[in-house]
Amino acid sequence: MMRGMGNMQGMMKQMQKMQKEMVKAQDELNAKEFTGSSTNDLVTVTFTGDKTMKTMAINPELIDPEDPEMLQDMIVLAVNDAIKKITTETDQTMGKYTKGLPGM
Repeated sequence: MMRGMGNMQGMMKQMQKMQKEMVKAQDELNAKEFTGSSTNDLVTVTFTGDKTMKTMAINPELIDPEDPEMLQDMIVLAVNDAIKKITTETDQTMGKYTKGLPGM
């Protein structure tokens, strides 16, 4: 009976270690910056890993009062590009912890 308890304690320590590593990895991702851009970099945006926008730069050539839809489209492209980069890196980084776990 004691033999099984030692094994259980070892598993618990291993899980606690993995949990600390996961928190550290998530914190590092949240602090990292991701830049997304539209066609020809006419609009660029920078987000942190927790999907908070920090900056947006719009090339003045893109600002046309007669065509606001173009500017809107370029902003959407840049934002979606940045979020895709965040999602990809998050999946790669955190996937090693959640791979094989039920419900993940």
